[in-house]
Amino acid sequence: MSLCPCGSEKPYDQCCGPIIAGAAAPTAEALMRSRYSAYVKRAYDHLEKSLCADQRVDYSREEAQRWAESAEWKGLTILRTVEGQESDDKGLVEFSAKYHMNGQDHEHLEMALFGREEGRWVYAGQMDPKGKTVRYEQPKPGRNDPCPCGSGKKYKKCCGANA
Repeated sequence: MSLCPCGSEKPYDQCCGPIIAGAAAPTAEALMRSRYSAYVKRAYDHLEKSLCADQRVDYSREEAQRWAESAEWKGLTILRTVEGQESDDKGLVEFSAKYHMNGQDHEHLEMALFGREEGRWVYAGQMDPKGKTVRYEQPKPGRNDPCPCGSGKKYKKCCGANA
């Protein structure tokens, strides 16, 4: 029995494992944790199925796989949640995902948006932080490179859309 990579301190088979296997996530935070665990466990089907219909249009399994497998995952921290409970239809989960890639440590900060489709929680995108200066500590990704946020989309269709 191993602990879940999402940092919940619960066994994987009692935390993210059932959600990755197809069970509905009870909350937006549970879905967020399962998406992080899916990157660690290389569960690309879950990454795609847990996207809303609009996000699935631009999803590239190959790009998600390339990004996930080039990173050594160091941990997930949930910073806050807004709504996203069992009785809600939308939610926001602000999180930090730490990873090691290309000889450097990185931290991905995101305010992830979630909604429901057919009664199930899905990842619906991210909220841009207002007034926050973005400082690249490595070369800016090219327009056609995988987005460093891990969405599986090209940079130009994700975080680079407004850049």
